[in-house]
Formats: sequence, structure tokens, C-alpha cells
Amino acid sequence: MTVETPTERPRGHATDRPGDASPFALGLLLRRAHMRAAGGMAEALQPLGVELRHFSVLIHLINNGPTVQRDLVSATGWDKAGIMRVVDDLERMGLALRKAVPGDRRARSVEITEQGKELFDAAHTAAPPLSQALVAHLAPGEAEQLLDLLTRFTYTDGEALSGPGGPGQA
Repeated sequence: MTVETPTERPRGHATDRPGDASPFALGLLLRRAHMRAAGGMAEALQPLGVELRHFSVLIHLINNGPTVQRDLVSATGWDKAGIMRVVDDLERMGLALRKAVPGDRRARSVEITEQGKELFDAAHTAAPPLSQALVAHLAPGEAEQLLDLLTRFTYTDGEALSGPGGPGQA
């Protein structure tokens, strides 16, 4: 049996080229945007000795206070084993600590330490130049428009717009 290889892609097939009309285009572009933004954030955090995975937990703890470790799984998108490793790292670095939860012998609450708060503040001092560089090629007002659109796209039920940790509170 001979299989013919098409010399050109049929219309509507997924690519990540600008202007692609495939049903996968939005997801692919968001993935590229994430990789670009995550690279900038990782660059800001690297001199502080933490990674994005650590910082995502610190953001949650700053915005929401002490949190049961199992709740960090859904809050950050990491799996149980991943959260365990991240919290282990944060404890080892002195940025967070685990405490027993009264009434539940198996549960541990995670809270940020003063050192963790200082690192969080230092990261926000280091980040603006990198954040501005990400959107430097956009026209005036487009960075704000992009932030608004991404916020509405991400938080379709409005929970982040009114609850703790919403836009502008990190």
C-alpha cells in the first residue's frame, strides 16, 4: 500500500503561524505567549534562587494566607507530588513552613515566613523591567487591553475580579 504525502497542508490544520485560522490557533498562541512570559518571569526570579513553581505557591500564600497543602494542588495547578516537592523546597529555603491542622492529624497547613514575604517583595522589585520588555512592542494602551482580555478569558465566572488574589492584588 502506498501512502501519498501531501506537499502542502490542507486549510484548517493546526499551526502556530500568525493569522492561522485553525481551531487550535488560540491555544497554540496562548502556549507561545506563556512560554515567552514564563521565560521573563523565570529570569526575574533566578537571582533570588527560586523558580516559577515556588513563586506560584508564594503568590497563593500571600493572597490567601495559610493554606492546607492539599488545597494548594487545585490553587496552583500542580499535582500532589509536585506540591509536596515545592513545599519541601520552600521549607528548606526558609520561605514557608508547615504546621499541623487542629482536628486533622494528617493535614498540614502551609504558611509563608517573613523571609518568604521579603523574597516576594524583592521579586516584585526585580520584575517591572522584564514585564515592560514583554510588551514593549505593543502600541500604547494595548498592554492594558491584553491584560484585560486575558483576565476575562481566564476568569470566565468573574471569581478573580472580586475575590482575594484578583488582578492587581499579587
